Amino acid sequence: MHGVIMARFLLFLADALLMKLIGTPTSPYTRKARVVLAEKRIEYDFVIDAPYDPASRVAAHNPLGKVPVLVLDDNTTIFDSRVIAEYLDNASPVAKLIPEDTRHRIQTRRWEALADGCTDAVVAVVMEKRRPEQYQYGEWIARQQGKVDRALHAMAEDLGQRNWCCGDFFNLSDIAVGCCLGFLDLRLQDLNWRKTYPNLAKLSEKLGQRASFRDTVPPAT
Repeated sequence: MHGVIMARFLLFLADALLMKLIGTPTSPYTRKARVVLAEKRIEYDFVIDAPYDPASRVAAHNPLGKVPVLVLDDNTTIFDSRVIAEYLDNASPVAKLIPEDTRHRIQTRRWEALADGCTDAVVAVVMEKRRPEQYQYGEWIARQQGKVDRALHAMAEDLGQRNWCCGDFFNLSDIAVGCCLGFLDLRLQDLNWRKTYPNLAKLSEKLGQRASFRDTVPPAT
């Protein structure tokens, strides 16, 4: 059985040499895919393509016009970040990020959904605030901000004093939360979440020591 797994892994590595990830350095979902790729030790080409650029080719790879998009060697495309993470975790046996046990897998995916939902709300706030002030919908901003506040509170409560989101082992839940918190630092700098939730701050600092997170810090733009 071990020989079969290794043979499949070697075939995957050969295919992965032509793998491309399309995204932007500031996208938290692109960052999540890049962190997964780094933790799985998979080589890839990072193609920077902003969906809002008039010359963007993103929609040719993803009809939804969103990043990230993983392009395999046969030009098969995979999106969004959750599907990309699951594909990569199943394709390579290195550093398993999604538990096989049903209970722990659901717990991990629940964390991911919470972190991604919080990130979605941050994106909604940022996009609305980019509109001319007289056209901004205050109630919409407040509703999305409420989602962010509740999500952070839930993450802090669920994390408690544990080392990692799902217990004693680093996995996809920590990646999703870490990318969410990093995006808060990038886009909602006036939100002093570290003071309010010191356990999340501790987790963020610990994640920042991993090469996968250090190498994917979004530029301050």
